[in-house]
Amino acid sequence: MSFWETKKLSEMTTEEWESICDGCGKCCLNKLEDEDSGKIFFTSVACNLIDLDSCRCTRYSERTILVPECLDLKQHNFSEYNWLPATCAYRLLSDGKQLPSWHPLISGTKESVKEVGVSICSYAMKESEVNDLEEHIIEWLD
Repeated sequence: MSFWETKKLSEMTTEEWESICDGCGKCCLNKLEDEDSGKIFFTSVACNLIDLDSCRCTRYSERTILVPECLDLKQHNFSEYNWLPATCAYRLLSDGKQLPSWHPLISGTKESVKEVGVSICSYAMKESEVNDLEEHIIEWLD
């Protein structure tokens, strides 16, 4: 069995934890919250620190300092982050589900995330290019 099948997220080493990220970039999209319902809406607008080709943060080790709203998931109680997309590997594992066949740990290639259309690289834009986030709300089919 693989480490993600035998360990809880909280038991993973830093290297294991980082390898769980599928590199889709969805967590780097700006989100809006309805104040009345608490519902979270994703937008197609990504943080300025993301490289939209690789869907990786260009300043990963400094991200929470440079962007105070950026969350280091490992430093928080994961069960609170139901706002993560249904495809997120951290959410899947936290919910007791399996990694999908396109996940790089299963497929053996980081490109599989792009090939199946899970990555944001085909539609996201950086926040520096946008004036009104509400005009860029998106919905995913789970």
